[in-house]
Amino acid sequence: MTSSDTAQHIKSNIEFHTDKHIPVLLNEVVDALSPQDGKIYIDGTFGAGGYTRKILDTANCNVIAIDRDETVFAMAQSWSSLYGARLKTVHGSFSDIANHIQSMGITRVDGIVIDIGVSSMQIDQAERGFSFRFDGPLDMRMDRSCGQTAADIVNTMGETDLANLIYLYGEERHSRRIAAEIVRTRAITPFTTTKELSDAIRRVVFVSHKDKLDPATRTFQALRIAVNDELGELERLLSAAETILNMNGRLVVVTFHSLEDRIVKNFFAERSKPAPTPSRYMPIMHDDNHVPTFRLLSKKPIIASDDETSLNPRARSAKLRAAIKINEPETARGHGRLRCLALRERTYLGGSEGRRSGPHQPGVSQGHQVGRHITLAARRIRILWDQFRTHVHQRAALVARSRLCACHRAH
Repeated sequence: MTSSDTAQHIKSNIEFHTDKHIPVLLNEVVDALSPQDGKIYIDGTFGAGGYTRKILDTANCNVIAIDRDETVFAMAQSWSSLYGARLKTVHGSFSDIANHIQSMGITRVDGIVIDIGVSSMQIDQAERGFSFRFDGPLDMRMDRSCGQTAADIVNTMGETDLANLIYLYGEERHSRRIAAEIVRTRAITPFTTTKELSDAIRRVVFVSHKDKLDPATRTFQALRIAVNDELGELERLLSAAETILNMNGRLVVVTFHSLEDRIVKNFFAERSKPAPTPSRYMPIMHDDNHVPTFRLLSKKPIIASDDETSLNPRARSAKLRAAIKINEPETARGHGRLRCLALRERTYLGGSEGRRSGPHQPGVSQGHQVGRHITLAARRIRILWDQFRTHVHQRAALVARSRLCACHRAH
């Protein structure tokens, strides 16, 4: 397929699914999920239904669509009836995914896809308060039926806590300056609209010539994440997905900034790595409970093509990570690690669990084995210390030589 054909294919998908919201990495998501007839899949962030419709059109399967925003299902009424009983919608949080499917009498599913972040529809609705481009109430809640608003946070949180929130969730290096201005301004008039907050930020932070971002961008991101507990929701979803997926079930996650992507990356890395190998000088007893639960579809994240980013600039920051479930999760992962440490202690203290094979080698005393381990460890420490001293001496000689040359040039 040529680049022009790919661009036309992407454009046709965009026009088919919705005029307002453009699903990001649509073809890549469906390829990673690989829908099959008769299977059950979950779209944890339904939005405008772009992923859901593509999955239902690809295979004769069933989809459970979940979203915290109760308004999205009303907008989908014009086409949801086309799929009949194959499509079920749930108003709720994707972190509570296990309870949602249990209420339907379902215990396991064959695939889960989530698209973390705010949809274009929500950003373009001024009354939702997600964007500083429009003047609207300072809300930012995905689910407007519960929880505190962004106005509640900026009007009540202490200056230090507010600065830390903006720094951690927005990665904003001017967080202290912004927090101080927010506290100073709210003492006169509490914040109620997005324009009031964005104007306060722009008074103390100016447009960066490096990234050309609006000064309010990172602060609004931080408040949105805090209001909706987005990172906590993501962590709970990943943990639940590990349990409710069938064997060979697939988990597909699309993220849009580094905080989210780091959580997904670390989760997949933790769940896909094999058991640790023992060291020559300090052997560690293997944890029998440790087994990888996922196999990565690709080590690096999948990003949007140039053709897609030209049609949908929002896709520039999108990263797709996916994995296949290959084992059931450990029932006591933490307990297994503690047991591993206990076994290591008993190895050096001469306990009965020091060797996995049970009895010790004939003719070799237990004390002799412990002494051998200590001797090897001490030898390794001496080697490392000698290497460090050599490095320090070489560095000192290099510094002295450079100073000597400088003196010669000066004279």
